[in-house]
Amino acid sequence: MAGITPLELLLLGVPLALGVALLALVVVLLRRSADTRRRLAALEAHRPAGDADLAALRGELAQALRHVAVVRYDAFGDMGGRLSFSAALVDDGGDGVVLSAIHARGESRTYAKAVVGGTSDTTLTPEEQQALAAARTGKETG
Repeated sequence: MAGITPLELLLLGVPLALGVALLALVVVLLRRSADTRRRLAALEAHRPAGDADLAALRGELAQALRHVAVVRYDAFGDMGGRLSFSAALVDDGGDGVVLSAIHARGESRTYAKAVVGGTSDTTLTPEEQQALAAARTGKETG
């Protein structure tokens, strides 16, 4: 029986060792790739807001009723304490509502008037106009 010479053993062993090393390298790369994908997914889930996200948030914020002003007054001469009020709540475009509560000795009445683009199709009282103007400009009422 012919024996394997050291040269033949080397010629068979080197490719086998290279194959095993290549297989180990592929396994390591696949594991790292899976780990990188998991880390990327986690980062994407917790990423800071991008430009499109910020634009969407600004658009939503513009529609929030965030401009508010209240005018308190005496609706009737025989009543004191400025218990009546008009409150305007509008968004950046001037859309919203004006709420008024009129307090008298025997009763109180509450009114709501829609506002679109800074105007109402219902006539606003001077106090309601003052509240709406203050809400739109951000200046305090007197």
